[in-house]
Amino acid sequence: MKHLPIVLHQIFRLFIVVSIVLASTLQTHAKRRGISLIRDAEIESLVRDYARPLMRAAGLRSGSVRFYIVNDNSFNAFVSGRGMFINTGLLLQSETPGEVIGVIAHELGHIVGGHQIRLRQRIETAARIARLTTFLGLGIGAAGAASKNGSVTSAGLSVAAGGGAFALRDVLRYQRSEESSADRTAATLLRKSKQSGKGMLRTFKRLGENLAFLGRKINPYTLSHPLPKERIANMKTVIKKSRYYNAKASRSLRERHDMMRAKIAAYVGGHRYASALLQSKTLSPNARLYGDAIVTHLYGSPKRAIPKINKLIKKQPKNAYAHEMKGEIMLRSGKASKAVKSFRKAVKLDKSKAGFIRIELGHALLQTGKKKALKEAVTQLTKGVRRDPSATAGFQYLAMAYAQLGNTPRALLASAELAVRTGKKREARNFAKRAQKGFKRGTPRWLRAEDIITHK
Repeated sequence: MKHLPIVLHQIFRLFIVVSIVLASTLQTHAKRRGISLIRDAEIESLVRDYARPLMRAAGLRSGSVRFYIVNDNSFNAFVSGRGMFINTGLLLQSETPGEVIGVIAHELGHIVGGHQIRLRQRIETAARIARLTTFLGLGIGAAGAASKNGSVTSAGLSVAAGGGAFALRDVLRYQRSEESSADRTAATLLRKSKQSGKGMLRTFKRLGENLAFLGRKINPYTLSHPLPKERIANMKTVIKKSRYYNAKASRSLRERHDMMRAKIAAYVGGHRYASALLQSKTLSPNARLYGDAIVTHLYGSPKRAIPKINKLIKKQPKNAYAHEMKGEIMLRSGKASKAVKSFRKAVKLDKSKAGFIRIELGHALLQTGKKKALKEAVTQLTKGVRRDPSATAGFQYLAMAYAQLGNTPRALLASAELAVRTGKKREARNFAKRAQKGFKRGTPRWLRAEDIITHK
C-alpha cells in the first residue's frame, strides 16, 4: 500500500491547483502565490468609472466590489469574493475602453450569479469522487493484481487515475457553463447601461488569436472556458441585437484610457516597450506626450521630464494626475517644496478624492524637513490612511513624521499599523505594547493598540 500516499497527494494537489486557478480563491491565498498588486490613483479611478454603470445595472451598490490592479502582463482578470483583480496586461493590451468594460461586465456576471460559491461546492464534490475512486482503484489492485512485494499494480492505479480525470473534467465542464452564463449576463449589463458589446467580441477574437499562436491542437474538454470561436458564435447575435451596439465611449473616456495605457507601458512595460507603443498611432497625442514625460522621468533625466509634463499641464490644466506626476518628478529631483505645490493641486482637482494622493502630499511635506510642514504632513497622512487604509506607505510616513516631531507613542502606533497590515503580527504586537504605555487607558489610541495586541 505504499503508493496510497503518493496517489492521494497527486490528486489532492491537482484539486488544490484547480481550486486556485479556476475558483480564484481568497485574496490572501493569491498573495501567497506571488501575485503582486500595484497602487495608482489614476488607474484605480478609471477602472471604478468603467465599473460604475455596470454595477448600477446589476443592482450592486457602490463600493460593494473592490478593484485591485495586478502587476501581470497576461490578458486576464478574475474575481475572489467581492474583489475583482485586473491584470496590467489586460489594461495595456486593450486598445479601447470597451474591451476592459466587457471584461469587467463578465466578471460582475460571476459575482451576480454566485458562481464562486457553487464552483467551490462542485470542486469539493469532485474531490470526494477522486478520493472514492482512488480507494476503489487501490482495492481492485489489492484484490486481484498485487505484486509479490505488496505494492499495487498499474491496473488499480489506472482506475484511480481515471476517476480523478473524470472528476476534473466534470469541474471543467461545469465551469465552462458558468463562463457562458457570465457572458450572457455581461451582454445584459452592457445593454442596461446603454453600452456596446463590441469590446467583448474583440476580446474573444484576441483570445482566439492567442490560442492559434500556440500552434497546437487544443482539447476543448480540458479547458476551463469555452473556445473563443464558440463564445463569438454564441454571443455575436445577442450583442448585435442591442440598440447600443454602435454606441461609442466618450472622447474624454477614450483619452483617459490612452493615458492609462501610456503610464502602464512606462512603469511596467519598460523603456523599450513603452517607446515602441508611444510611436504607434493607437494612442492620442496627449497620451503620447504623457508617456514620453514618464519615460524621460524614469529612464532619463527628471530635469528633462519637467518641460514635457508642463506642456501636458498647459493643454490639460485640470488633469489631477498630470499634476500628481509633476509632483513625483519634482520629488525625485530633490525639489520637495515644489513637489508639495503640485500635489496640493492634484488633491484639489482629484474628483475621486483618493487617499493615495494625500499620502503623496504628506510624503512631500515630510521631505521638506520643515517643522511646520511636519505638522501638516501628519494631517494629510492621517486623512490619506483614513480614506485608504490599504495604502500601507501612509503608515510608514506617518511613523516617520511623528518620530521627527518627538511623539514616540504615536510613531510606535503607526509602526504597529504598518506591521499588522503587512502580515508581521509579532512585530505589530511589540510596537503596539510599547505604544500603549504612552496613552491613557481607555482612550481611542489605547484601545486601538489593544486591538492590535489581542488580534489573532
